[in-house]
Amino acid sequence: MTKFIFKKSVLLLVGTFLISGCASEPAPVTVESFKPGLGEIMSLTAMRHAKIWFAGQAENWALAAYELDELKEGFEDAELFHPTHKHLKLPMKQLILATMQQPMNALEKAVEAKNLIEFNKQYDQLTTGCNACHQMADFGFNVNVVIRPNFNPFSNQNFSAH
Repeated sequence: MTKFIFKKSVLLLVGTFLISGCASEPAPVTVESFKPGLGEIMSLTAMRHAKIWFAGQAENWALAAYELDELKEGFEDAELFHPTHKHLKLPMKQLILATMQQPMNALEKAVEAKNLIEFNKQYDQLTTGCNACHQMADFGFNVNVVIRPNFNPFSNQNFSAH
């Protein structure tokens, strides 16, 4: 009888523990619990930069607009997760505003106008903004190295409009 009561008590305790564990809410995800490195954000930024180019050259304006919006979101992430960073002389938000805001807006207008000549001009200005940002951020090894893509690394993606 004592064995039966002991087993029943253990089962009751285990069951209560399992039920209470299932009933509790998971810990919320916060900025502190998930913080991508600036390098990871900038790697995605480089990918978006290239995809914008290939979409524009294919005159796939919907894809170019989408990738440009994703680029903007990446900069918002950089501001959120890295308001200051290593050698930055300005807060991230000010740095992005000073170097990237105008070129992104001008490129967005060229995409909306579906104007390839203006797109190419504004894409080059965007690229100049990238390099200016790196220079202002004191990332000397990364200064004046962002260029127009000269080959498509996305062999699994067709950039032509459907």
